[in-house]
Parts: sequence; structure tokens; C-alpha cells
Amino acid sequence: MIRSLLTLAVCLVSLTLHAEDKDDGKLRIIVFGAHPDDAEYKTAGTAVKWARLGHHVKLVSVTNGDVGHWNEAGGPLAMRRTAEAAACAKKLGVTSQVLDIHDGELVPSLENRKLITRVIREWKADIVITHRPWDYHPDHRYVGVLLQDAAFMVTVPFICPDVPHLTKNPVFLYSSDGFQKPYPFTPDIAVSVDDSFEQKLDGIHELTSQHYEGGANGSEEHVKSVPPASDEVGRRAWLKRRWGARQGSEAEKYRELLIKLYGEERGKAVKYAETFEVCEYGRRPSAEEIKQLFPFYDAK
Repeated sequence: MIRSLLTLAVCLVSLTLHAEDKDDGKLRIIVFGAHPDDAEYKTAGTAVKWARLGHHVKLVSVTNGDVGHWNEAGGPLAMRRTAEAAACAKKLGVTSQVLDIHDGELVPSLENRKLITRVIREWKADIVITHRPWDYHPDHRYVGVLLQDAAFMVTVPFICPDVPHLTKNPVFLYSSDGFQKPYPFTPDIAVSVDDSFEQKLDGIHELTSQHYEGGANGSEEHVKSVPPASDEVGRRAWLKRRWGARQGSEAEKYRELLIKLYGEERGKAVKYAETFEVCEYGRRPSAEEIKQLFPFYDAK
């Protein structure tokens, strides 16, 4: 029964997409994370910037997160995390979708390749963002593999012919990570999220089960170390310290790329950044097209 209700919830979320289905000349961006927090953590700041300009952004969790907690699991957790992702998306001004695949059980099957292909086509994506296929978590790795496998298939007419194929291949991008083998993350795009960082915090604040309770690696001790739910100010400060350090480190690490894209004065001033690497399997954008797809660099 719980699984049926979750499936219904996912279908209802999907129905909301039709309101944004018309071609209005705006960009259409879709971000795939393995769990209901990955896409949000990796891209929320950039997603906010796109959304503010009227572009359409959807954050997709490929699994339902039903084992991503130290003290609860199954259908109730999946429903809780779907609700958290939806609340986060509302704060960010974007769309959320959680697919009904068990957490920790994702495999790069033909069935899942077709599912991902359909989701990209239904969104009519210009940009697709996901994990690199080298990661500590098998779900993260296999999301990367599935997106690589779909990168060509989204344009093939007789694969999944029930959904119209894309006539132009999207630009496929990887979100950042710290893994070094077989090769380290090498960004082509760096985005200042200084002006969207607070709104990113507003959104990920809603992912209570993950940072405030610690997710799969949490514990009672972790929960006790975090300001209580009644202390909104304390929680926000705790979250900002953690994510300020993370996005600040990303800005420092890729400072030269920020300067290249924003110019010396603005690039040196960036405090928080999100970064992306172009995947070879999709369309390969020129430097000029990158500035069209990420229309933030000329804004003052």
C-alpha cells in the first residue's frame, strides 16, 4: 500500500510538468542525482539562478532513498524523503521528481536506461547534469553510467518510440566530486552562487533526514550535536557553516576558471561556487554556447 501511494505521488508530481511543457524559448535543465538530496546538494545554487531568469529546472532522484537513514527505512522513509525533496524544490523555485527505485539497488539495466531516456525526452532537456561514474556509492556510479548510456539514445527515433526523440542532443555535464581515479574532476564551467547561496540554504534546510539527522551514517550522537528543530536560527547557522566551507572550498580550488569566465575582478571576488565538467558523450558546447547555457557571466 505504501509503495502504491509513493508511486501515485510520483505520478502526481510528473503531471505538474505539463504546465512547463510548451516551448517558450527558455532553457530546460534536468539534474539527476542518485538519492533525494544529491541533485539538490550539487546544483541548487545554479538551479536558483536559472529559475530566477525564467528557465525550467527539474531535479530528479533516480532512487527513492528508502534506506538512507540510520533509524528508519522502507516506504515511510521513501515518502518522507520525497516530501523533503518537494519542499526543497519549492524553496528553490524548481520542479522535483523522485523515481520509485529502491535505494542501494540501482543497476545499469536496459529497463533503467529506457526510463532515463524517457525522462530526459519528456523534459525536452537542453542541459543534463549528473554524477560522474566514479564514486564511492554504487547508486551514484550507476546513475552516471545510465546517463552516459542515454546520452546518444535520446536522439534515436526507434528507441522508446512512445516518447518523441530529441532532435538536438543536450549538453551532458558532470557535477563536482573529489575522486582522483581514473582521473580527477576537471571542470569546464564554474558558477558563482554568491547571490543564490542563501536560497540554496533555504532549500536544503528542508532535507532534514540527511544533514540534521545524518542520513544513513547518522546516529543519536549526531542528532544531539545539531541544534534542535526548535532552534531555527541555530540550525541555519550550523548548515551555513558546513555548506559555506564546501562551496567556498570549491571557489578557491577553481579560482583560475572563475577568473577566466567572470574576468579578474569579479572572479577573484567569488566566495561560493558550483562547478561542472562537460561529458564527451553529449553535445560539446563552444565557449560561446556555454555562456548562452549559463547566462550569468555578463550580469552585473
